[in-house]
Amino acid sequence: MNKLTAQIIAGIGGIYLALQFLPKVSFTDPAIEKKFLYLVLTGAVIGLANFFIKPPLDIITYPLRVLTLGLFSLIVDMGIVWATDILFESLVIVGIVPLFWTTLIIMILSIILTRINFKD
Repeated sequence: MNKLTAQIIAGIGGIYLALQFLPKVSFTDPAIEKKFLYLVLTGAVIGLANFFIKPPLDIITYPLRVLTLGLFSLIVDMGIVWATDILFESLVIVGIVPLFWTTLIIMILSIILTRINFKD
């Protein structure tokens, strides 16, 4: 499993965990089949964005990450999750706190999966 696959799985798993444990994160469509489809699509978009869009953003925001001792990476990741929330109207994340926790869940899963997959 390569890093792209790990990012996609982390996105899907992070959205799933956020839906299960965070009360203000939900899908608006009541059909269960569509919820699974939306879960896979939103997680895949977050994973693809983390793989393709985040590295250039990390380069651009390098001075801010140095000044904030790396915490600005969390802001970049929150922006990616927020953009995905805007892109998919069926995903509803109400407020900055659920957005923060959703992003943190995805970041932790991403770190765990990439460390497991690239262990030699």
